[in-house]
Amino acid sequence: MIQTFTVTGMTCGHCEKAVTRALKQVDPQATVTIDRSANRVDVESSQERAVLSHAMTEEGYAVAA
Repeated sequence: MIQTFTVTGMTCGHCEKAVTRALKQVDPQATVTIDRSANRVDVESSQERAVLSHAMTEEGYAVAA
């Protein structure tokens, strides 16, 4: 299932890598697509939305509901 998140605070490629790494820690099989200019993160994962959102929040990024 693909889930879309609005994530603010990503300003560079390092930020994208940090978000991707955080998501892969909770689901190593996840496919992550980031559009930094649109503050959009698409995640194809079997994990629950709350788990994915928490992973990005713990990394220091604001995730809209």
